[in-house]
Amino acid sequence: MINEILFMNGYGLYVWSSFIFTLSCFGILYLVVKTHLVKEQKKFESKFNALTTEKVHLAKKQDTFKEILVTSSASKI
Repeated sequence: MINEILFMNGYGLYVWSSFIFTLSCFGILYLVVKTHLVKEQKKFESKFNALTTEKVHLAKKQDTFKEILVTSSASKI
């Protein structure tokens, strides 16, 4: 029974190699995206922590900031 699953009437080599290739590509893509996300989060935190309180209040008054809040809260509904 296990041999039938592994060999698949002679096509097992192609099926399992493509399966392993696909999983490895997904794994690599996940690691690349996660690495870039962590890098961007660190850049954001460093820039956000460098802002003074006056600049934070000024940023909150801008229309783009309000639009981001409206669209993000509307998408949650």
